[in-house]
Amino acid sequence: MTAASQPLAAARESRIRPVFRVIRGGRPDRDGPEAASRGDAAIARAIARGDEAALKAFVADTLPRISAVARRLMNDETEAEDVAQETYLKVWNNAGRWEPGRARLETWATRIAINLCYDRLRKRREATFDEAPERAAPDPDAEGLTVAGESARDVRVAVAALPERQRLALELCHFQEMGNIEAAELMEVSVEALESLLARGRRKLKAVLAETAPDLMDGFAKGHGDER
Repeated sequence: MTAASQPLAAARESRIRPVFRVIRGGRPDRDGPEAASRGDAAIARAIARGDEAALKAFVADTLPRISAVARRLMNDETEAEDVAQETYLKVWNNAGRWEPGRARLETWATRIAINLCYDRLRKRREATFDEAPERAAPDPDAEGLTVAGESARDVRVAVAALPERQRLALELCHFQEMGNIEAAELMEVSVEALESLLARGRRKLKAVLAETAPDLMDGFAKGHGDER
């Protein structure tokens, strides 16, 4: 970043943080500039121009998915919130670089969030290389886990223990109910590679949950994102 661009970047960051806080407090009034009805290209252009209403509408539409993905990968609510905020800061600063036709705007933003999670996970591994990994307390509000009591806890712990790419594949296809093609595009892998990640994740979950919560494996075994 050049010295000349630093004040502009600082100004944009100071504006996005209150916008993010407004979104966390509830969905914005959609009677403004009709941002919700714009296509991705129009929304991206508006955000690139500094249209806060367009950004607020985009955050309201995409925050649930981006937050859920970040929580699943990070296993830490505070870090997931940090990832979400940093994601929208990057969207705010880089919306003009989004290329129509390559991916939907939401997919592009979710990819940013995933990369931020990977960066944090890599730093976490480097910082604790000689230590046993500490498993964060599971999020009691994890989306998609509606089973109560011990069974829900078993599922959260089992999913959290999966390798991060298997965990992400399951999050996208089962909990976010994406199709395999969209999930593979988001993870930047082939559909075959995604299906391999799903299969390995399901096998590991089945091994862990076979005794404690066998009924919960039916959904994983059938899959929710298997359409091609």
